[in-house]
Amino acid sequence: MNNKKTGAIILCLVIGWLATLSTDWQSQLLGRTVMGGPMVALLVSMIACNLLPGLHKDFKAGTTFASKKFLNWGIILTGATLSFADILGTGVKALPLILFNICLSFAVALLVGKKIGVTKNTSILVGGGTCICGGTAIATLSQIIKALEEEIAFAMAAIFLFDTLAAFTYPYLAGAMGLTTNQFAFLAGTAINDTSSVAGAQATYVAMNALDGWNGALNVKLVRTTMLIFVALFWTIMMAKSEKNASAASNESLFSVVKKTFPMFILWFVIMAGLNTYGVFTAEGISLFGKLSKFLFASALAGVGFKIKFVDVFSKGAKPIALGGITWLCVAASSVAFVFLFAGYIG
Repeated sequence: MNNKKTGAIILCLVIGWLATLSTDWQSQLLGRTVMGGPMVALLVSMIACNLLPGLHKDFKAGTTFASKKFLNWGIILTGATLSFADILGTGVKALPLILFNICLSFAVALLVGKKIGVTKNTSILVGGGTCICGGTAIATLSQIIKALEEEIAFAMAAIFLFDTLAAFTYPYLAGAMGLTTNQFAFLAGTAINDTSSVAGAQATYVAMNALDGWNGALNVKLVRTTMLIFVALFWTIMMAKSEKNASAASNESLFSVVKKTFPMFILWFVIMAGLNTYGVFTAEGISLFGKLSKFLFASALAGVGFKIKFVDVFSKGAKPIALGGITWLCVAASSVAFVFLFAGYIG
């Protein structure tokens, strides 16, 4: 490995580390995390890419290594923070809404994306980011569907914009609409994308209503995040099926194609979630895995940012951002309708 490639990898790690630290700085200065570490890293590296006159091919090879390998490792560690048992926990009542929103999000993203000329990969990433957990879902699905780096960047931008809007407004909307604490938990937990954004919205709501120790929204979000395991497996099978259809002359069974194309990081992701379900990891270990996964995601997105030019974002990214807004509005409307129609069920 030459110096330029090694330097690029180290630079991505440094940007990822500083971007991850920035979430703490934001909390100290602003009282909440406004922008997640991965998005900060993406923006920083994009700015650097656009300021520099040109990047050596070996440097680009290093950023490609970072964007792919660090994503895989981050996904594996994310599995250690999830638990199948959480589905049976306090957020279980939200499962019907979570499952409906997953189907709705992907359906809207794929149908509308096709209508307005957004690539299928970008539509899948926008759908997954909206219905599961923002950047983490985008990172996971991008590796499964072999998305281009610009598709990842466009999806991240679309998710971040509307996620930020939801995190800032939902606590106040809940008061204006007269929602109970459980209704707010369902709304915030199912219609705000990133976990840090849900935590921020919950913190605002807790402060507004003097609910010290209340974690309803995060409980719902945790169950929703666990669905990433099943969504990842679904798209893995769909990709294998697509590859089999593309080579129709082959006599291979679908199982054989899945076995051949199955991304190993998903297997380790599921194994880590299973180990956590059976209590193998301590609370401190889970916390460490969570922090490391965020750092790796940020470092990976730093690698992605070095491939993106602002002119491409503004010229090609308008449609993905519009798609993100439409998908977000549909999921938000679904959650609002649910909390009013099933108020008695929610409590």
